[in-house]
Amino acid sequence: MPAADTAAAAEAIRQAALRYCRGVDRLDAELMRSAYHDGATDDHGVLAGSAADLCARVVQSHRRYEATMHCVLNHAIEIVDDSHATGEVYNVTYLLRAVDGGRQLDTWWGRYLDEYECRDGRWAIVHRVCVHEWTRTEPLGASMPIEAQLFRQGSEDRGVSLDDDQ
Repeated sequence: MPAADTAAAAEAIRQAALRYCRGVDRLDAELMRSAYHDGATDDHGVLAGSAADLCARVVQSHRRYEATMHCVLNHAIEIVDDSHATGEVYNVTYLLRAVDGGRQLDTWWGRYLDEYECRDGRWAIVHRVCVHEWTRTEPLGASMPIEAQLFRQGSEDRGVSLDDDQ
């Protein structure tokens, strides 16, 4: 595979991994599913099976959090041939929740072990295994002095236009 094609494939694979994370944080199952090919499987420990089923479950389970942030760190990609690749994605996830009148931050560290395929010119995940490394839970003190109620979880961003300030 020519270097330019390898680079384009790697970038398309990275974008799939980022769509998954963005979909989780925005509570958007359709966006999450766009990271996978139809019929893909995912083993997240709590659910092993259909990736589409996992996406629906994650959106439901993440509604208990005030906010989440899935951060991709290292993403090693091995292009096998013009339609197959594997990858390992390091991930840190921050989950904010209300507990006993206060707020708590759960931090999760892990990796996604992925298999990717290119079908009809589109790279996506066909199989994922989620590996748990460790977690940490800590109570949070006072928040920064900002008007946090102006921000929203999910897909309901403010949508401020640059023209609004002119």
